[in-house]
Amino acid sequence: MLTWKKTIKPVRKLLTKHYPMNKSPKQISFRHLLLSGAIATLSTLAPSLTTHLGATLEDSPKIVVDEVWQIVNQKFVDQQFNNLDWENTRKELLERQYSNREEAYLAIRKALKELGDPYTRFLDPKEFEALTNQTSGELSGIGVTITINEETQILTVVQTLKDSPAMKAGIKAGDKIVKINNKLTSLMSLEQASEEISGEEGTDVDLEVLRGDETLVITIRRAKIEVPSVSYDLKEEGQLRVGYIELDEFSAHAAEQMKEAIEDLQTQEVSGFVLDLRGNPGGLLFASVDIARMFMENGKIVRTSDRRSGDREFSANRTALTDLPLVVLVDRNSASASEILAGAFKDNGRATIVGDRTFGKGTVQSVHSLSDGSGLAVTISRYYPPSGIDINQHGVSPDIMVELTREDKKQLRNNPDLFATAKDPYYARAIAHLTE
Repeated sequence: MLTWKKTIKPVRKLLTKHYPMNKSPKQISFRHLLLSGAIATLSTLAPSLTTHLGATLEDSPKIVVDEVWQIVNQKFVDQQFNNLDWENTRKELLERQYSNREEAYLAIRKALKELGDPYTRFLDPKEFEALTNQTSGELSGIGVTITINEETQILTVVQTLKDSPAMKAGIKAGDKIVKINNKLTSLMSLEQASEEISGEEGTDVDLEVLRGDETLVITIRRAKIEVPSVSYDLKEEGQLRVGYIELDEFSAHAAEQMKEAIEDLQTQEVSGFVLDLRGNPGGLLFASVDIARMFMENGKIVRTSDRRSGDREFSANRTALTDLPLVVLVDRNSASASEILAGAFKDNGRATIVGDRTFGKGTVQSVHSLSDGSGLAVTISRYYPPSGIDINQHGVSPDIMVELTREDKKQLRNNPDLFATAKDPYYARAIAHLTE
């Protein structure tokens, strides 16, 4: 549950994140069902709404309207505001009367749309909580991943996270969840089941689980959990020992999890790595830089450019953990921070990029918390790979293009277990390249 804030914390998260309208079945099936409240940001801004109106309006929806206007006014990357009279926009917004916050939210969204930037967007409290949950990497829940089984249409546990409340309660992969808090899951969508399982730290959720012929009723207390952004495995492909690493998102814990994966796989004497960025929508800018430095001993990683501080360049700092051969898998849903990483590797000749052209998002957002628990993501800068090419709306081209047939897409969609196997054309081409 969100509480209203009287003060605004001066912390800022820099996101290079794509907000996909549609996710692949792989992403939907394996989305972690965990929930918490996390922090984001807002810098001190002036002049205030109370100064503008000459009155104190602590409970007025206009407070949030003005907060949004001021953030955009100070930080939006385009100083011309898409040729809008931004000052007049403020006047029009504040002269209106709003009977409730939903009316104010609608007016904010319409004003932001005029800026012509799809990534500068208003988030209501629920949307803001969901975004900050993803980027924080620390959530409250029971620690399971679930899916609706394609054949049986039954809500099924895919895995339980290590040391999670679900694991401690004895929940196992393959368990069928029949009821959540005494409500039949057969009547729920995956998202509804997620919402029912989710809750505040310290609260309980009751699950009725079918395991074989046995029915179990298990009460689990929700707790704070570090959500894994990285999963990895040693794969033996003929004479090759391949370290396969899948990176789902550039969260606050992604870099430390990546470090652990690389170091563990190297103790197993791998001969090369496959880094899978397919479907990765991005995340925190600095996480992508940190991960690039784990594979690159030297070379430029990315350059950002904004209207306030000009250009800033990030480079490798001779702290690479490995120099083994590297293949990176990308597709049309690899975006933002994924493109920073792929672009840095490609332009420095550090890795071979295999797959399809990436999404093409070359901007950076900062995320700000507002006084009523809502939030704002505002585009503050553009970024460029070492080559200097503007990838916005163009993407990063792979070194080796892989085109999936309709049958390939159908198989992968219906059976996510085929990812990173010989029946996965992207992965198969990566192994062929490492073998060559």
